[in-house]
Amino acid sequence: MSSILDSLPGLVDFSQKSLLLSAGAIAFNPTFWNIVARREYRTKFLTRIFGGNSQAACYALAATIFSLGLLRDFLYERALRDQPSHPALQGPLPTAAAYVLLAFGNILVLSSTWQLGITGTFLGDYFGILMDSMVTGFPFNVTNAPMYYGSTMSFLGTALLFGKPAGIFLTGVVLVVYLVAIQFENPFTAGIYAKRERERAKASGMKSNAKKVQGKKEL
Repeated sequence: MSSILDSLPGLVDFSQKSLLLSAGAIAFNPTFWNIVARREYRTKFLTRIFGGNSQAACYALAATIFSLGLLRDFLYERALRDQPSHPALQGPLPTAAAYVLLAFGNILVLSSTWQLGITGTFLGDYFGILMDSMVTGFPFNVTNAPMYYGSTMSFLGTALLFGKPAGIFLTGVVLVVYLVAIQFENPFTAGIYAKRERERAKASGMKSNAKKVQGKKEL
């Protein structure tokens, strides 16, 4: 491990500002949407801005997240162009691996978006826009975070396509950031749906009791 770390400065040019900007954008995006979405869940500030229309507020956040993603991808590509290439990452095998990673990564991202829809993909749960039931089909039968892992695969595929060790380093940053985000997002989202189920069970119990009372009155 120490030998890898010792050789890293020769493979990655850490003096490039574009590298730091890319790493910053990678870390910023999930931090931003988690903070904003949790504040929305607790205060409904975005919904209030949009006149009580939670659907419009969710779409506005979705557009913002998507735009930030485009900026992040642009900064990543610019960072790679400023970095040295390495012969081990060039040639037919790395190129083939790059296209395979890009293909599978995009399949995971696009299929999960198709399954969840726009509001399901872009944190609609935090706006009170809940899905009827948990999605268990592909790609969620492969991984519980297909969008995050698919995005990570696309980052790695791009790194190999450019032949840049810095891309592999930044892919590591992507993976760490997403793994941290998963630890915050999954329990919180599960709690939102658990709360709905408790409310449904309570409402069902009240309805059942009302029927019993009505039945007794009729007797």
